[in-house]
Amino acid sequence: MTRLQGGLRRTGVKEYIEMAMGQARVLLCLLALAVPGASAWAAEWQPHEKVETYAVSGTSGLELYQSIGQRGPKIGVGRAIAYTNFKLTWQRNYVPRDGGCVIASARPKLIITYTLPEPSQTLSGATLENWNVFIDGVREHEKVHGQIIEDMVRKIEAYSVGLTVADDPKCSKIRKVLTERLTQLSLEQRQRSRDFDREELGDNGNIHRLVLMLANGA
Repeated sequence: MTRLQGGLRRTGVKEYIEMAMGQARVLLCLLALAVPGASAWAAEWQPHEKVETYAVSGTSGLELYQSIGQRGPKIGVGRAIAYTNFKLTWQRNYVPRDGGCVIASARPKLIITYTLPEPSQTLSGATLENWNVFIDGVREHEKVHGQIIEDMVRKIEAYSVGLTVADDPKCSKIRKVLTERLTQLSLEQRQRSRDFDREELGDNGNIHRLVLMLANGA
């Protein structure tokens, strides 16, 4: 996610762009639903990815970038160039066993949504070429955020399946133990994303170069 603040000039990216990559990868729902058994979830799961777009106007790179600043998804106090969001729900099989409780299976449903800009006018020449390079790079950047989210979910799955808590016949203590670990993994995911954004946004970082190329037409 890239925030945009301030005006744009054609000299010096730091004079016309203040961007901050952040994580608002929200809607992590920890649903504990009973399921028939582990065999029902033997098949490998995959995340469902979808793309949403918002319209930007202009026939030059600078105009397009200014439109992004005006129309990009509003995140906090600023607007973003692109944004990755996700929704995660779980089906888990909590099984009382020998006075304790074990998670016999855990099946995630992960939906990752990428929001990207899309020109509302036909582009041509150098502007079209620069836009294609720009949006391809932004898309790839957001895909890394998507992979970081998927990595988190797979870590949750690995931790969950087989988790056992003694003296928990009603399977209540195990939920607290699981939630504590999920919080840790969520924080790790956010930190990884922040670190990646910092690298991409810094001087000579990929996003930094892409913005210069689009706005300055070079």
